[in-house]
Amino acid sequence: MKTHQAKRVEIIIEAPLERRLTDAMVEAGVTGFTVLPVLGGSGRSGQWSRDGQVSLASGMVAVVCLIRPDRLDELLEAAFAVVERHIGVVSITDADVLRAERF
Repeated sequence: MKTHQAKRVEIIIEAPLERRLTDAMVEAGVTGFTVLPVLGGSGRSGQWSRDGQVSLASGMVAVVCLIRPDRLDELLEAAFAVVERHIGVVSITDADVLRAERF
């Protein structure tokens, strides 16, 4: 089966910024993404968990999308404008996808 090259972009950000990030992604031409809750982790500030939080809104989310490689720079500029002053991680990996017309 034929596959097509894509980029998988994963952005972990504070939950209250989710809408701002996804709006910026749509404005940058992203046609689809998935938002997942982040249950906990560890980073420069140490370990953390959602266990002790009063609401899910104060936690973190992961926003994941697959895009064509030629659209990557526009997406990264839009995402960085949201992430640069807040807690957040942006990662990019190469991916092979079926049905390239969906991206």
